[in-house]
This record gives sequence, C-alpha cells and structure tokens, in this order.
Amino acid sequence: MQKLINLFEGTRDINYKTEILSGLTVAMALIPEAVAFALIAGLSPLTGLYAAFMMGLVTSILGGRPGMISGATGAVAVVLVALAQQYGVEYVFAAVILAGVLQVITGALRMGKLMRLVPHPVIFGFVNGLAIIIFMSQLAQFKDPSGAWLTGSEMFIFLGFVLLTMVIIWGLPKITKAVPASLMAILSVFGIVAAFGIETRTVGDIASIAGGFPPFHIPSVPFSIETLVIICPYAAIMAGVGLIESLLTLNIIDEITETRGRGNKEAAAQGIANILSGLFFGMGGCAMIGQSLINISAGARARLSGIVASVMLLVFIMFGAGLIEQMPMAALTGLMIMVSVGTFEWASLRTFNKMPTSDLFVMVVVTLITAVLHNLAVAVLVGVIIAALVFAWDNAKRIRARKHIDENGAKHYEIYGPLFFGSVTVFNEKFDVLNDPDEIIIDFKESRVVDMSAIEALNKITERYLKVGKKVHLKHLSPDCRTLLKNADKIIDVNVLEDPTYYLVVDRV
Repeated sequence: MQKLINLFEGTRDINYKTEILSGLTVAMALIPEAVAFALIAGLSPLTGLYAAFMMGLVTSILGGRPGMISGATGAVAVVLVALAQQYGVEYVFAAVILAGVLQVITGALRMGKLMRLVPHPVIFGFVNGLAIIIFMSQLAQFKDPSGAWLTGSEMFIFLGFVLLTMVIIWGLPKITKAVPASLMAILSVFGIVAAFGIETRTVGDIASIAGGFPPFHIPSVPFSIETLVIICPYAAIMAGVGLIESLLTLNIIDEITETRGRGNKEAAAQGIANILSGLFFGMGGCAMIGQSLINISAGARARLSGIVASVMLLVFIMFGAGLIEQMPMAALTGLMIMVSVGTFEWASLRTFNKMPTSDLFVMVVVTLITAVLHNLAVAVLVGVIIAALVFAWDNAKRIRARKHIDENGAKHYEIYGPLFFGSVTVFNEKFDVLNDPDEIIIDFKESRVVDMSAIEALNKITERYLKVGKKVHLKHLSPDCRTLLKNADKIIDVNVLEDPTYYLVVDRV
C-alpha cells in the first residue's frame, strides 16, 4: 500500500497533513478563478470548473512537477474568446482536444527543452501583455447588458465592492497567511451582500453552474477539413501558450524548491489533461502560476495536494453550486484585477533604464503584440525571432583572427568567435590573399563552423587562394564540418586534432 501511495506522490518524505490542507485551500481558491477565467472566454462558468478539475487531477498524477497546480487560466481563456464568439462552445472543445494532441506530440518528441530558447525579455513581455489583457477584460463588468457604463448608485456599489475585494487581497497576507486572501475577500463581500440584502450582480445572473460529474461528450462539430482549418490556428496557439506558461511555472517552482521537474513529461501530461478536458466539457488550460505558488507556499511538495484540490473542487461543483451562484460579480472582478496586478512583472519596470536596448525593445514589442492582437503565441514567436537576430548580430561582430608566421614560413590565422551566416563577411575581410605566403593554416580551435553559410565561406576562401597558387590547411574542424566540406577535399588539408563534437543537453522524458 505504501508503495502505491509513493507511486502517486513521487517522493519519499510526505507530510500528509500539509498536503491535504494545502489541497483544500487550493480547491477553495480555485473556484472564483476558474469561474472568472471561463467568463473571460465567454463560456459557462461550469466549463472553467470542469477544466480545473480535469486538468488538476491528470497533471497531478501524470505530470513532471509534483506540487504544481493546473486548471483554466487567463492565457488560454484569451485565446479562446474569438473562437467561442464566432463558432460556439463545441468548436472550443474540439480545439482543446487538438491542442492536447499537439502537446502530447511535443512531449513525446522531447521538445520541452526548447523552453530554454525563450529569452527572459520575451517572457517578461508575454507576462506583462497577459496581465494587461486580463485587466482590460474586466472593464466589461462595469457595463450593463446593453453595453452602457454603469451609473449612479449601481456603479458606486459595484466599484466599492471591487475596491474592498482588492484591499482584502492586498492587506490580509500582511496580517496572516493561514487562509487564502482571495477566498477571504470573496467570502467577505459575499457576507456583506447577504447580510444587508444589497442588490448587485451575481454569478447566477450570468449562468448556472449546477452540475454533476462531468459527462463524456464528443464535440458536435463536422468532421471535415473545414473544421480542422477553423480550429487548428486556435489549437496551435493554445498548445504553445499553455506549454510556455506551464514550463515557465515549472522553472519557477524548481527555483523555489531547489529541485528539478521534468519538462517533457509535464508537456505530455498537459496534453493528456487537455484532451480529457475537451471530452468532458472543459475549456482546457495549463499550469497556474498563482495557484501553484499558493500550494508551494503552504508547504506542499507532493502530488497528493493537487489530487485533493481537484477532488474537492468536484465536490463543490456537485454539492455547492447554489452558494457559488450567489457570488457577487464585483468580488470576482476585484480578484481578477489583483491577478493581473500580481501577474505583471513590475521588476521589468524597475530595471527599465538598466536593460540593454535590444532586450528592452524585445520586451516592449512582445507586450504590445500580446496586448493589442491578443495572440500570445505570435507575440512569443516574434520576440524569439527578434532576440535571435539581435544575438546573431552581436556575435557577427565578435569574430576575429590572430595572425603569425611560423618557422616554416606558413601563415597562421587563429580564428576566435563563431563562423556563421552573420559573420562570414567579416571573416572574409581578415585574409590578405595576394600578400600571404604559399601555405596558409586556418585554425578553428577557438571557433565553431556553425552552418552552410560558413561552409560556403570556407570553400570560397580556399578557392581564392587556389587561384593564386597557394594552399590552405584547415585545423581543428569538428567531424560534422569535415563531412560538409567534401566538395573541397582536393584543395583542403584537414588536420584532425582534438576535434570537438557539440551536443545539446536534453531533459529526461
């Protein structure tokens, strides 16, 4: 029995009391957030709650990071808004399933390590843009069903409760951390509204969340190429955004706990969870930074906390729907505004004037694309491309050559810095073909021939020397480079001496 428990926990030393209490705390805090994120996507609150249950349960059991909490998130909700409005909820379920398939493939191909290629300025921009989107989405709550802004007492009451919620969430942790501040804020506003009979909008005014165990449901969409064309862009964006946020959260928890999660396993688990979520009326999701930090800060380190949180959330759905429907919308609005405030990377503003200009540019571009286009995946992709081009430009200027003539009259060019498409022009300018002696040695011991542009540059330089009757020797080339240089084997003398082989460190599955 103990072995079975340890199998699900993923650790030897488990504080069961801490794990269970932490799970209960997370479950209670999940309710308002799951409802709020579902409303952001324009879906029934129940879809957010079902997603939180299914995502949390599956990733807790199968995921690569014990203690991390998954569920419906703002990043995924933002992606699904347009799809839900234009095509309806059934297409959302189909897109969630397809996104899950893509994530499983990502994990199976061991591509979780690609998260390392996302620079911090891109992550800052992504997170800041997401925070802006969440904040802007809450402004709709200050309007009536016709789209007009609230006025008079209705506005003051709603705004007052929003501010009260924010104050409690901000101030309570300074007094005690025994209970979740978000939960206490919701309960406090709930209690005031109920005690004084104040008229204000509730969750029940938006939609009913009464439900039982999530039923199995195949999305009612045409199985055709047209459907695939519709959902594929949304699924790809959701899969990418979900993995970015999940692996980012994994890295944050790794730093806090001084342990290492398994990115590829987590990617596959997120995919399986999304597939099941789409099949059981869930909107899909990914790892939740806020809830994961609540869980970890409460002392949870094992899988049990996530399992308890998910099971208790289902209990609340099945037996506590009446209470949830009475939640004031003002409290949820205040909660989501505080989520946006907490999500925003304020440290990026404090270091604004200290960041390199290139990093600052990347961060601002990603933030603007995210906030304006609401396309998180495109924002990250553009940011990575810009950062890569900036990196390439910086390295292109770093290539240099140390020159000397040995006792045999051969001239040595000791190359420093990477030789790639960006540096080939500077590389070619280092050589004095006409005035050099008959024998030239180009040493790559401190360099690296990176791509085909570099190979072509080597071919060209050897051809230039051959035309004037001089011979070139290339030293310390790696085996992959020698393979690519077959076309020049008649004019190139390769001296193999401690040739390096380069590999990328990979994660375990």
